Amino acid sequence: MAGARVPLTPPEAGALPETATLDTEEVRPDLTLAPARPGETRHALAARTLREAVLDGRLPDGTRLPGHRRLAQRLGVSRNTLVDALTQLHAEGYVRPRGRSGTVISVPALPGLNRVTAPALPLSAWAVRALQGQVPEAGGDTFAVDFRVGQPVPDLYPEAAWTQALARRAAQVTHAHPHDPLGPLETRRALAAYLSAERGARVTPDMVMLTGGTQSALDALARVFLEPGRLAAAEDPTYAGARAALAATGADVTGVPVDAGGLRTDDLPRRATLVYVTPGCQYPTAVSLSAARRQALIAWAAAAGAFILEDDYAADLHLTSRPPPVLQGLAPDRVILLGSFSKSLAPVTRSGFLVAPPGVLRVLTGTRPLTDRLPGRLDALALADVLGSGAYARHLRRARGTVAHRQETLVTELRRALSGWTVTPVASGLHLYLPLPPPWTEEQVLQRAAAQGVALSPVSPLAAGGHAPAVLLAFAGLPPEQLRDGARRLGAALRDPR
Repeated sequence: MAGARVPLTPPEAGALPETATLDTEEVRPDLTLAPARPGETRHALAARTLREAVLDGRLPDGTRLPGHRRLAQRLGVSRNTLVDALTQLHAEGYVRPRGRSGTVISVPALPGLNRVTAPALPLSAWAVRALQGQVPEAGGDTFAVDFRVGQPVPDLYPEAAWTQALARRAAQVTHAHPHDPLGPLETRRALAAYLSAERGARVTPDMVMLTGGTQSALDALARVFLEPGRLAAAEDPTYAGARAALAATGADVTGVPVDAGGLRTDDLPRRATLVYVTPGCQYPTAVSLSAARRQALIAWAAAAGAFILEDDYAADLHLTSRPPPVLQGLAPDRVILLGSFSKSLAPVTRSGFLVAPPGVLRVLTGTRPLTDRLPGRLDALALADVLGSGAYARHLRRARGTVAHRQETLVTELRRALSGWTVTPVASGLHLYLPLPPPWTEEQVLQRAAAQGVALSPVSPLAAGGHAPAVLLAFAGLPPEQLRDGARRLGAALRDPR
């Protein structure tokens, strides 16, 4: 009967003073269950639905709620779920049980508190610059074949070796250890030995700092060395996260063109504070910096008073030949070497490292407590075991064979499907760089490919200046049959640019 009171059993017993109430049958608020958020339980969702109805005024102060069964039906949840939700709201002060009289809303509505439009954020200049430098990550729509870069390669991870290393080291992290701002000495020794033997670095353990990955290291170095009025340089095109970290400081960032020999050293500015390079496998073109240009870059840095930030991101995944030694081995006083295991060990660990002159490390360890913390000690000790035991080298041999086979499959199929296009295999890394022949544009190729169920990554978001159109195809995470299917679909999509 409209207007009739419906007795309720409150979520908690206890008689409270009577106050004036509004009958819900008269108010008839819209209590449709709100859309669920990721990981949200049913009782939390029901509680949020009622809480939002209070805050936006649909359930005014003093409103008596319907009985449990009726309200649960209205929200589409079970009675027990509703009771849990009301118990939570009572603890928060949004409802008040009144014995046999039911449950009453007890918080006055605050108009505008729950509106969708949020107040303007007083962002700092750093935050504005950082947001402007972001490039959207791969994700979103689902495609039959997804060649976009930046996606994980789960079947290449050494799960067994990593699990065993964690098990061996788990008991040790419970004991007290002296704090070392560079990271555990045992791990730094293992890294120094590996980098010296495999990458030609001139490094001792006291030159190594453990990081949470290359991006956190770039951010720390940019904050230490750059500010408005200073100049940094970077390859063009380049890794967008590096350019964003440099530009977020307010420094001017100039792009230096790249060709088949890597960074064009003749185009470097006369003076700069930092230059970011990927000499072993230029990102995204995958070319290697020539020997002559390596010497020219080091000579330029000495004359300009600059530090070279060398990102050795793909060295462990060389596919056709051993990569050249790191620049750091030629000039350890001028080169800061950055590396991580994000390609070869993620997602089991996000461990990274940097190798720098002692003076740089003193500044980084002094400023680190303000912005960063060391990677987990357990992960660091497990990494020392994986490196020192030979498990990492065995893992890389298997991974390189798998990745090389997948690249060969894709290159063969693309050459067959895209007659007249230049398809060049890479010596290192996880993606192909595919230049577009005239008159194709990146936008046109992406649209045609998407219509055939294929996703690609454009190069233009990685370029600050003008750059020849090209797309990237990440191949390491796809099995051979999917690579063949993707190549056939691209052949159908890109037969004719008209």
